[in-house]
Amino acid sequence: MPLATMGEIIGPARAASRGVGAFNVIGIEHAEAIAAGAEAAGAPVVLQISENCAAWHGALEPIARACLAVARAAAVPVAVHLDHASGAELVRAASAFGLGSVMYDASRLPYADNVRVTAEVATWCHDRGIWVEAELGEIGGKDGVHSPVARTDPDQAAGFVAATGVDALAVAVGSSHAMLTKDAVLDLGLIARLRRAVGVPLVLHGSSGVPDEDLAAAIQAGLTKINIATQLNKVFTAAVRDYLSAEPAVVDPRRYGSAGRDAIAPEVARLIGVLEGGAGEPLPPVERAARAAGLAGPAPGGGRGQGAERVRGHHPPGLRRAGQPADADQDPRRRRGRGGQL
Repeated sequence: MPLATMGEIIGPARAASRGVGAFNVIGIEHAEAIAAGAEAAGAPVVLQISENCAAWHGALEPIARACLAVARAAAVPVAVHLDHASGAELVRAASAFGLGSVMYDASRLPYADNVRVTAEVATWCHDRGIWVEAELGEIGGKDGVHSPVARTDPDQAAGFVAATGVDALAVAVGSSHAMLTKDAVLDLGLIARLRRAVGVPLVLHGSSGVPDEDLAAAIQAGLTKINIATQLNKVFTAAVRDYLSAEPAVVDPRRYGSAGRDAIAPEVARLIGVLEGGAGEPLPPVERAARAAGLAGPAPGGGRGQGAERVRGHHPPGLRRAGQPADADQDPRRRRGRGGQL
């Protein structure tokens, strides 16, 4: 499927009061699993690459090109998005590599400076057809301190959007980045006021710390793009730990990496169900296996179930399942497991 744009995904969702899952990628295993989970749910999805992720890989290009390849191979619409860019150089790189949207984060700056630099970036990006998200009211947790006290003022938000021309706005409404517990309390009344005041889609960062039912309520109140990172990392890491605990002699990263990847996909499908208005309950093992085999009905969240067979062991066509050495099929014991200056 051709690469989707953020506008194609976010616009219809906002009009229908649905949420869109924007999941942060760490490595290609994350990207593959996120796409597989979206296929199982029959829903569009966003692959996000943060500035920190690009730095971890040494540059944006390797992980960006991997995500673009995964997106183009998916059976559902997938957009690839640059998250939390704090400098113009990374925005230029994202444009050069073909990413169609960026989140430019100048929320650390005083309001007037945030407006000025964000407007410059938005103008540059719009000249190149790039969708732009910005942030107003610095959301806690970026420095490891969970401080959900920041709040975005609706009148200031409306002025910010008018002055900068951004396409979406990340707002501070009670969440905090990198939370390991689900006890953040969102201000639903503020979300509703922001929705009435601001004419662009609203974005929630720090969603991993929000209980499922509160995420669903926040979407009905007015949020659209829901960023999720830490929850997938928790699921991935737990699965890897379990695998290595059961198989302490294993040293092949493909073996335990598959365990992590295979845990992310159903969690993505479950979370998409929450964001689209479903309960998001985990599937029973038998039903999950049936869906993976293509023998059951619709996927979580009312999706069409396309690609459900790829939720477990998702891999690009023509390649063996990642985590299987070249001879794994012969050994049953090993089957476990575009230019200008800015």
